[in-house]
Amino acid sequence: MMMVEEERSIEEHLLQLNDQNDDSGCRVTACVILSTLVAVCGSFSFGVAFSAFGSFNTLGSAIGALFSGKMAISLGRRRTMWVSDILCIIGWFSIAFAKDVMWLNIGRISSGIGLGLISYVVPVYIAEVSPKHVRGTFTFTNQLLQNFGLAMVYFSGNFINWRTLALIGALPCFIQAIGLFFVPESPRWLAKVGTDTELENSLLRLRGRDADISREASEIQVVTKMVENGSSSRSSFWDLFQRKYSYTLVVGIGLMLVQQFSGSSAVVAYASTIFRKSGFSVAIGSTLLGFFMIPKAMIGIILVDKWGRRPLLLTSASGMSISSILIGIAFTLQKMQLLPNLTPIFTFVCLTPYIGTFAIGLGGLPWVTMSEIFPINIKVTAGSIVTLVSFSSSSMVTYAFNFLFEWSTQGTFYIFGGIAGAALLFIWLLVPETKGLSLEEIQTKFLHQPDEINQT
Repeated sequence: MMMVEEERSIEEHLLQLNDQNDDSGCRVTACVILSTLVAVCGSFSFGVAFSAFGSFNTLGSAIGALFSGKMAISLGRRRTMWVSDILCIIGWFSIAFAKDVMWLNIGRISSGIGLGLISYVVPVYIAEVSPKHVRGTFTFTNQLLQNFGLAMVYFSGNFINWRTLALIGALPCFIQAIGLFFVPESPRWLAKVGTDTELENSLLRLRGRDADISREASEIQVVTKMVENGSSSRSSFWDLFQRKYSYTLVVGIGLMLVQQFSGSSAVVAYASTIFRKSGFSVAIGSTLLGFFMIPKAMIGIILVDKWGRRPLLLTSASGMSISSILIGIAFTLQKMQLLPNLTPIFTFVCLTPYIGTFAIGLGGLPWVTMSEIFPINIKVTAGSIVTLVSFSSSSMVTYAFNFLFEWSTQGTFYIFGGIAGAALLFIWLLVPETKGLSLEEIQTKFLHQPDEINQT
């Protein structure tokens, strides 16, 4: 009873803070931009790895996901990115200079572990340092840099040696490792493990030396205290099964499952196989997709803080479902030997909006949402589980794709279309809108008023 009264008192204090007229948290400073650019450097390597080096990277990423949350809370966000850079650099150099298959696989697993760490810590770090009114835009740049990596492989993979691609993948890791010396630690992490002075210094660097950061600092400290008082200071796996966390866990895991089981990883990894099967030129198709990768990701960046998360996710799921079904129809016509000259073009025309609608919503927004919804006390365990679910399901879908494709080309895409349709229902019923809310406001609403957030 006393704990409930204390939490209500804290919520009232948050409301008072929200009523204050303070725009310091809305400033986009050079430090925030630099911090975001440094953080997303490693995402370029992610795009290169998962379009060029495949299955063992996914295995390594699943391993990295297991430890990502624990490392991020124990070492901090910056040090975890440094560990990731070291693993990725070792991995890329092992691939580039491999003399046999063993070193090639060691390199893939090492870089995969590093990328598994990056996948969790980068969106979390960006969400924790960005002003709330542009948090979605800044976090979505993670997806943009992944698309740069994908585009580079699609465009240049036809004429650049895979060893050179590995060296190119290592370059952003070096840039990130150096850049991390010049950016601050996450203020939310410092609120949990550091001192008030360290928290305030981090916020001053991020918001500007002349900014009044008292309200934001107080809000972070109050909510950190609230969530830690609501459970033991050391969160465990079993804490996730408390009723107050069930909603966030269902949303986080559910988004990762529909992201992968709608076929995205397999379609990106095996685009050349799909082109070949349909009769479309692999070289032309890969090059055109390479040109298309960057503009489609830019659309999501532009719209995420204007439209909001839910509209983009709903648009994404709808587009992927329709596109998958149309690709299935194209292969059905091919099997029936109807309109054979149109099948290659029709397949490419439908595959392009599939990848495009994936990029503006289900490609990046599950990671944005994951970085926003979990309170600091369960972010370790919940984030690790959600990241593990993503890579495990990605591995399963990528592995099963060839078998499904051999079984039935059209059936494969009908299955993907059906899952994307189910994703539409899941998003409509359960996924909240978090646009314009601070991380502390989101967490408070989830913990005590989970229904209210759906009304925004």
